[in-house]
Amino acid sequence: MITAKAPGKLYIAGEYAVVEPGYPSIIVALDQFVTIQIERSEGFGKIVSHQYQDGAIRWRRNGSQMVVDNRDNTFSYILSAISLTEEYAQLLGKHMAVYDLFVNSQLDSPSGRKYGLGSSAAVTVATIKALCQFYDLPLTKTKLFKLAAIAHLEVQGNGSLGDIAASVYGGWIEYRSFDRDWLLAMRNTTDLAAIINQPWPELKITELTPPTDLKLIIGWTGTPASTSHLVDKVTIKKTSNQKAYLKFLAASKQCIEDLLVGFANGKISQIETGIKENRRILNSLAEFTQVQIETPMLKQMCDIAVNNGAAAKSSGAGGGDCGIVIINRNLTTDNLINEWRENDITPLPLTVHEINDLSF
Repeated sequence: MITAKAPGKLYIAGEYAVVEPGYPSIIVALDQFVTIQIERSEGFGKIVSHQYQDGAIRWRRNGSQMVVDNRDNTFSYILSAISLTEEYAQLLGKHMAVYDLFVNSQLDSPSGRKYGLGSSAAVTVATIKALCQFYDLPLTKTKLFKLAAIAHLEVQGNGSLGDIAASVYGGWIEYRSFDRDWLLAMRNTTDLAAIINQPWPELKITELTPPTDLKLIIGWTGTPASTSHLVDKVTIKKTSNQKAYLKFLAASKQCIEDLLVGFANGKISQIETGIKENRRILNSLAEFTQVQIETPMLKQMCDIAVNNGAAAKSSGAGGGDCGIVIINRNLTTDNLINEWRENDITPLPLTVHEINDLSF
């Protein structure tokens, strides 16, 4: 039986701006995984998951037509990953086989609620890794990222694909998204092998080394959020206030570049300042788009952390899920954690996951 896994992620800074090609963000991979197992079968194959029952789906009206939204349906990402990998395999002359695929995830709570750790990205990456082993396909981190990015984008339709990069590269990374319009045009005119073997406009993925005394703490509000729908809302609102949106982009870019200097210099104080500034910038985006990024629970989580000498902000699209805290590991965090628990905020016992090769 073939086994492959991919870690979850959290955004540290640069959310929303990163959906624009070339704008920077900082993301971290975590030591919780989606694991895929594949074994050959005869006649019929199956996809089995205990966690992803997907009992609820989203839908909307397009006139009188009912349109189902599959972007929060995990099996849609698995099927897209299978379809894309087999497209690649056939281009390389491989014969298609029948197999069983088993999914096991650590990225949701025991009750099945999502933590917001990028489970759809991790399951996409892990599925492609496993199938590339199954079909004996050549694979590098760059090719894995590109295959998973295409598969994920063809389901979700928006987003930066930074969560894919974190699942592939691990550790702390700087991520700048590629030109998705270019990719869409290429998919209509160019075969898959040619697409993944050439540079992608604006794409940049750089591994970062955090200061040795930097400690990352993650708090979960208990309320799940849909990244794709929040990004949709901001996309709609930004067109009506282009001046404010361009100001937000410029501020976010400068903030992340300052944060990257802090990483390069190993200065926790500079990183903490950048985290606080990025929180302010995201709150300004929320104000003019009328999209709730920092919920009352996330605000409380962040305020408690700041009052205990740390820097904090929402992570990812916000609207619920997790927030992150950056603090000097030489400072005590007992009071911070106790205050969180008193206010129904759950500290998640997660650490950063480093990836050295594709066999992890």
